[in-house]
Amino acid sequence: MITTTATEKDHQGESSKSIDDGYTAAKQQECEELLKQFQSTGIKMSREDFEKIYLSQRPPQRDSPTQDLSALYDYRKRLGTPTPLSLMGFLICLSPLSCDLMGWRGAGGNGAAGMGSYFFFGGLLMILGGLLEFIMGKTFSFVVFCSFGGFWLTTASTLQPFYNVGAAYAINPNNTSLEQGFATVGFTASSGFFYVFMAVLCSIYFICSLRTNICNVFIFLSLTIAFCLLAAVNWTYAEVFAGDQSRIPLIHKLQVSAGAFLFITCLMGWYSFFAIMLISIDFPYQFPIGELSGLVRSRTQRMREMASAA
Repeated sequence: MITTTATEKDHQGESSKSIDDGYTAAKQQECEELLKQFQSTGIKMSREDFEKIYLSQRPPQRDSPTQDLSALYDYRKRLGTPTPLSLMGFLICLSPLSCDLMGWRGAGGNGAAGMGSYFFFGGLLMILGGLLEFIMGKTFSFVVFCSFGGFWLTTASTLQPFYNVGAAYAINPNNTSLEQGFATVGFTASSGFFYVFMAVLCSIYFICSLRTNICNVFIFLSLTIAFCLLAAVNWTYAEVFAGDQSRIPLIHKLQVSAGAFLFITCLMGWYSFFAIMLISIDFPYQFPIGELSGLVRSRTQRMREMASAA
């Protein structure tokens, strides 16, 4: 049994008081910053009313004298990380698709066989994980996962006969209008622009990832190249449907190249997933992911250096 002496109780009381004082000071500083943000947006509220609302929250209390109170202030320490959930959904969709595009073991159909996984692994899990990242305060992960969740839902809806997307491009609408619409200049040329702007989006993610880790850098770099190649595939298809049959061999080369770059994405993604899962169970051996946050200085660090130098 653990016994507590009077001296220890006094020490614990002083420690708890110092933590509470620190908590109050931190809340006061946060209150000042939020009040400035509110005033900058034109919201009229007096300082007294704002402090009454914001500072009404009391700090959490210990369940036992030995409990680490600092862990209670950070709710993220009491929640699991949603990152591997979204990453797993992304990889289960992209890995088979990359093999389909490369035509391994006779695979083909532009990944239509994986339509169900696009809805549930790609769409559902990635958006769910993205929203959980939002709750954890991770803006970059939230935007990335939700945007790719939307990408997989878009891909699945395009391939789903129920939505009959190709019928809008079919020359003679009938029971096979879906297939007819896909094999038109209008549909393939339009699809190419979708992949172009997915490449633009991934290029932005690539630049942002320079502050994260090497795995993310290679993932977004290979995705950017792959989406550019997929756009080229669709535009080359448009040229073939317009009558230029000499471009058919180029389609196969571009498609295999796109699949190869997506496969590189998957390799880096599976490595990251494995590394995160090992960390989650505190495995004795862990894989490095190449942290870059210390290599590329943040704007906050630069401002502090400028302020200290002034």
